[in-house]
Amino acid sequence: MSTHATQSRTSVRTLKEMKARGEKITCLTAYDASFAQVLDQNGVDVVLVGDSLGMVIQGLETTLPVTMDDMVYHGQAVARGLQRAFLILDMPFMSDASIEQAVASAGRFMKQVGASMVKLEGGADQRELVETLTRLGIPVCAHLGLQPQRVHKLGGYRVQGREQARADQMLEDARILEQAGADMLLLECVPTALAQRITEQASIPVIGIGAGVHCDGQILVLYDILGISAGRIPKFSKNYLADTADIAAAVRQYVDDVKQQRFPAAEHSFE
Repeated sequence: MSTHATQSRTSVRTLKEMKARGEKITCLTAYDASFAQVLDQNGVDVVLVGDSLGMVIQGLETTLPVTMDDMVYHGQAVARGLQRAFLILDMPFMSDASIEQAVASAGRFMKQVGASMVKLEGGADQRELVETLTRLGIPVCAHLGLQPQRVHKLGGYRVQGREQARADQMLEDARILEQAGADMLLLECVPTALAQRITEQASIPVIGIGAGVHCDGQILVLYDILGISAGRIPKFSKNYLADTADIAAAVRQYVDDVKQQRFPAAEHSFE
């Protein structure tokens, strides 16, 4: 008889079922086994090893210098702390510059880390890559809106989709990426009304960060909700440790607020 925990692991199917019944999906970032265990034990559905580790762990100005080796190292640490939560890893800058390179990078995450899904930035230009990864059995989370790896092209960390043409393009990008096989979509710094339209259009779960309360779920950087990130905590986040007794309580309060649609409030969203 197996001595392993019998608690079932969250899957792509689990997340789609949550969307179908209107249950909000809770997500946070983690970069090590200790924090991963806290999230796993306190109700977080999805854990993302984000390339945000470049800024919050390594003290860099952007996510661009983060390497595949960095992501694998932190991903393996996080995986050791999880029993139930769904594990996603960010494809770091230039790890998907070609189809061949992206397949190798994503395959490394699945084989060496045990990732459940990979996340990549980009719109309709990533269609062929999403189709290829899907064909190979690798679940994909697409990322629209503010894309930190393209910060120089975007002209800074700015809300995306306020202009009608940009909003229309984002709606089309979301449709194309889902059609290509993406199993999840992340929207970052997107006006609430646009995020709601995209969420209603999509049959896959849509996770927001600075995208309003109507998304199927929410994600934040763990260090932001604990108030320990270097520099300014973004408008779309909230310091949960300030009003709770400890880290586990802060995580539980965040989870409850997302589930009950108390977070994000208007002050954490964009019009």
